[in-house]
Amino acid sequence: MRMAISITAWLCALSLGLAARAQEQGPIAPPPTVTVNRVPSVPHPGPPPIPQQEIVQRLAENEEVMKKAFDTYTYTESVRFEEETDPVGTLAASGGTYFKDDGQRYWGVTNAPKPSLHATRYTLQDLMAMTSIPYFFLTPDAVANYNFVYAGQQQLDQINTYVFQVKPKALNRKQRFFDGVIWVDDHDLAIVRTWGKFVLLVEPTGDRPPFSMYEIYRENFEDKYWLPTYTSSDGEVTDTDGTKLPVKLVIRATDFKRRTDSSAAAQPASSAPSAEPSSPSK
Repeated sequence: MRMAISITAWLCALSLGLAARAQEQGPIAPPPTVTVNRVPSVPHPGPPPIPQQEIVQRLAENEEVMKKAFDTYTYTESVRFEEETDPVGTLAASGGTYFKDDGQRYWGVTNAPKPSLHATRYTLQDLMAMTSIPYFFLTPDAVANYNFVYAGQQQLDQINTYVFQVKPKALNRKQRFFDGVIWVDDHDLAIVRTWGKFVLLVEPTGDRPPFSMYEIYRENFEDKYWLPTYTSSDGEVTDTDGTKLPVKLVIRATDFKRRTDSSAAAQPASSAPSAEPSSPSK
């Protein structure tokens, strides 16, 4: 039986230069800073042990299963925005997800501690908007939109992975496409980690969150489903004096539960009243 891999174990086992970090107050304990070698170094490796076309085909079939499974779960989502100041400035919220009659999963905020931001003026509504990044499931319908380049193998915790660079063949104005790297478990042929951005042909103008590159880890559920549970992104904002200030976003999903008929129609009592109006979740 393949054991579920905790986020802590993932981060400790990457051997990618973890740096120490002071513990901070708040609903989410942020992970150590990670310096990540996103893609194995050149020279470019030879072909994978299994033909690439077969890996991608089986991966896509498995991703269809993963997405269908993910769409049957509710979970608790905790979000934390940090200004890397001294002391650290934070904006955080947490709450449960639930389903409505429209079939969409929504996030109802039930805990939103008072912000302690120093350099930015983001609100809870801004924080909720930051969680709207799509989770990337490479289903059979999506495969035709991408080019794949095999980039070698890499050990993550106790599993070996195939690494692929994934780029969209074309962009359009309405649908975001993933542009980045995926790590595929060589046993389950399932995505266990992604790093990249979600791009449009023309990005909208106006105020935008200070994040573009997202790292997403998945955990194993029921010894067969690899589902996204941890997302992080590093960015920067411009302070009032013109200096660049590093900021960080951390999203954790915990307490996964299978969807029930009652949860599909109404918000759970534990999620009401929300601190802010609910927002669609991924």
